[in-house]
Amino acid sequence: MSPRPVRPWLRPAGNRLLVLGGTLALALMPAGQALAQLEQPSLTPMEVNPSRPPTMPGAGRPIGAASPSVQPFGGIAGGSAPVDRNAPVTFTAEEVEYDRGRGLVIARGRVEAWQGERLLRADEFTYDRNTGVATARGNVQLLEPDGQVLFADEAELKDRFRDGVLEGVRALLAANGRMAANGARRTGGTINELARVVYSSCDLCADDPTAPPLWQVEARRATQDKNEQRITYRDATVRLGGWPVLYTPYLSHPDPSAPRASGFLFPTLGYTRFLGAFAETPYFWAIDDTSDLTVIPILSTRQYPNLGLEYRKLFNFGEITGSASIGGLNGTDTGGKEELAGHIFLKGRFTIDENWRAGFDLNRASSEQYLRTFRYEYRRVLTSQAFVEGLWGTETYARIDGRAYQGLRSIDDTRQIPYVLPNAVVEHAPRGKYLGGFLTMDAGLLGISRDIGSSTQRLSSRVSWQRPETDRFGGLWTFKVQGDALAYRAQGLQEPPTFLPAANGSQALGNIRAAIDWRMPFVRSAGRYGSQTIEPHVQFVTGPRVGPQYKVPNEDSIDFEFTDANLFSLNRYTGRDRQEGGTRVDAALRAAWDFPNGGQVEGLIGRSFRLDDQISSPYAGSGLDRRASDYVARLRVAPTTWFDTVGRIRLDGENITDRRMIDTIANLGLGRVTLSAGYLYSPPLPYLLPSRSREEVGLGFSARIGQYWRVSAVGKYDLGLGRAVLVQGSAGYEDECFIIEGRFIKRFAEDPTTQSLYAANTVVLFRLGFKTLGEYFFRAI
Repeated sequence: MSPRPVRPWLRPAGNRLLVLGGTLALALMPAGQALAQLEQPSLTPMEVNPSRPPTMPGAGRPIGAASPSVQPFGGIAGGSAPVDRNAPVTFTAEEVEYDRGRGLVIARGRVEAWQGERLLRADEFTYDRNTGVATARGNVQLLEPDGQVLFADEAELKDRFRDGVLEGVRALLAANGRMAANGARRTGGTINELARVVYSSCDLCADDPTAPPLWQVEARRATQDKNEQRITYRDATVRLGGWPVLYTPYLSHPDPSAPRASGFLFPTLGYTRFLGAFAETPYFWAIDDTSDLTVIPILSTRQYPNLGLEYRKLFNFGEITGSASIGGLNGTDTGGKEELAGHIFLKGRFTIDENWRAGFDLNRASSEQYLRTFRYEYRRVLTSQAFVEGLWGTETYARIDGRAYQGLRSIDDTRQIPYVLPNAVVEHAPRGKYLGGFLTMDAGLLGISRDIGSSTQRLSSRVSWQRPETDRFGGLWTFKVQGDALAYRAQGLQEPPTFLPAANGSQALGNIRAAIDWRMPFVRSAGRYGSQTIEPHVQFVTGPRVGPQYKVPNEDSIDFEFTDANLFSLNRYTGRDRQEGGTRVDAALRAAWDFPNGGQVEGLIGRSFRLDDQISSPYAGSGLDRRASDYVARLRVAPTTWFDTVGRIRLDGENITDRRMIDTIANLGLGRVTLSAGYLYSPPLPYLLPSRSREEVGLGFSARIGQYWRVSAVGKYDLGLGRAVLVQGSAGYEDECFIIEGRFIKRFAEDPTTQSLYAANTVVLFRLGFKTLGEYFFRAI
């Protein structure tokens, strides 16, 4: 129910009408003509006095306050009707005085005047109907529809609020930006010219608000352009802690409320032994509302100039993002060879309809040396592709693509790197059950060719079925069936890099695997210490023998690692070109202690046993090259939320000390300090060059000091080589307005062809940022 209207008391006062008490709304009709729509002033968002709740434009009362229902003459305020942007100015006040002789309307006490969606608040408001000049005094607030607010001690506005003069201006901009000025002049509703300006985004000291902020910009004059969304200063001085550190006759930066604005970004300066002294001076170009381009010229004393580009474009149906560069190496660090170099990384994603989308990735570069020297994103292998894919709910997925690869190391023979076309797959997993189990089906077509060497075409299909059951004793049974059908046509496999001459020609083959998987979790209560679980796990897998694997092409099953993660997989190879056959038993024992606080200690150890002599191992030492496999185990210790460690290990089934593989990492959180440690040992892998064992340890920590400081350090050491692999550290400070950060990164990776450290292996980065104003970078490599 609406509150009962308060009847204001009226009494004549000569040629004046005086209103006392209550709230009154009037429509200001200057000189026989209704006041037209007010232009939106170029104001800045500012917090409204919490003692005065905000008013809904056109509603005539503060939110949540039971004030009178009021109406302007000739119209209705409030309700959900569309806002009339040409409506007359309406206001409420505790006291209103109308002087008919001079044509003045004077309102006092909690004055709120609005027109459409724009609101003016003041202690006193005077409107001259003869000249159209409105004067507001005392705690003046101008609120705009977008939430921007400008505070002033006094404001004189005219020409439908398009022009005006304000005194004692204060503003709170977006992103915590603050501005104050002695006075401001508004022109055309879009330009604010301010005198004796101070700007900062730092909070004032709570103990001493009169102390200068951490940083601020002082200027003799400033211009805030609403259309350009920029703030420009004349005779500006940047101060840190009140001390002047920089003077410039001209300074310009985007208005904090602007999402994007064209202009120069702060430069990057540094020195490297590959570039010498260098400087980057990026320029950001906001092309339109949906695209932008960053141009990054790099000038150095030891290399030719380099030009980098970063582009983004957003469509209604997709997007394109990418980066590119062009430059040159003058032979200083390339054996005296001068060359023009560059790179392009481009990605596009597009929606075709509700089911289909398309995309592409274009990634090419001149060399690894070029990317490392100029510190562009480095990748060992660059992949370019174009694809179309479709999704139909959660049941069906289809994709077709073509791929090309580029190896960046000098030892890579690009003629032997494959082209993949086509690579097509369709997968279907119906929601319903078949014979009480879940069915999945897929089919694929793969074509691989090289300029020199082998080429292979493969047609493959797989059908899998799983049915879980639970017996009356609590045992968990899973019945599995998996069938594979493959057809090949291959040639040139006697050449590198394949070396499988017996696989040439056309052939078709199949494989079927059936399994019974059983688990029995034995759980007991540990009282206030949680619960304990012991779970034996056994799987029986059988199927026909697959025959010698060297008679089948192999493109997708070279990389292989036997761990607890694939112990119970029906086919433990990573792809389809290699199939497991015969009969085997997989067994494991899992134990866990679950604590009431959510912590857990859990471990597993397992092994696989073949019942025949046929071994289809990918390589010697893989862990599956004997009838009894290696042991695989894992251990996770996480008794609390602040400590967690996970370790995985593979041990030789006959000699525990041989062929071991260990990978473990631990994290310890001590409030603001986090410690980490890790250990890795990996035996030689024949598909990686150079093939050698790898044994590393790593340590790291990160900490927060106080509210704003943070530090971190990470180190890795190769025990086999007897030297460090990586040293990295950082320290930084960040508050609401200021960032300072330093980083050091030293990598000891070597180029296998030259046995020397890679270019740009050392990075020293210094970052200094003034939030909302800009950032400055210093980097040495």
